[in-house]
Amino acid sequence: MDKDPTHSSTAAHAVFDVAAAVATLPEACSTMVADHRFVDQPAASARVFRVYSPTPPHSHASCDEYLYVLSGRCMMKFADEPAVEVGPGKLVMFQRGVVHSVPEILEEPMVFLSVDTPRREPRDIRFVSDGTGTPDTFMRQSQQAQQQ
Repeated sequence: MDKDPTHSSTAAHAVFDVAAAVATLPEACSTMVADHRFVDQPAASARVFRVYSPTPPHSHASCDEYLYVLSGRCMMKFADEPAVEVGPGKLVMFQRGVVHSVPEILEEPMVFLSVDTPRREPRDIRFVSDGTGTPDTFMRQSQQAQQQ
C-alpha cells in the first residue's frame, strides 16, 4: 500500500484524495500550468492541474482529454470557434489533435480534474505558433503517479 497521503492504491484499484492533491499545487508558478498526476498508465492518465496564466493555442497528439472544472472560471477556445466560459461543475471534452487554449482566466484558482485516454505523455504539447511555449514553459509536473 502506498504511503502517500493523497491516495491509497493496489495494482487493481485506487482511492485518491483530490482536495489534498489540489492543496499541493503552488499558489504561483513560473509555468503556465502545474499538475499532480494520480494515475499514469498506458490506458489512461488522471491528474489535477491549475492554470496560472492564459495558454496559447496548442494540441496534444497522444490522447483525448476530459476536463472537469473544480474551481475558477475561464474562457476556453477550440479551433476557430468562439470562446466559451467554463466554471465549476462543467465537463469539457476534446479529442486528440483539437487545437484549444485558455485565452482568459476570469476567476482563480483555475483548477481542473483531467482524465486522458489513452495516457497523455507529459511532454505531449504542440503549440500552433512558434515561440509561444515549450513543454518546459508549459507545465510543472509532480511525479507521484501510480504506474503500471
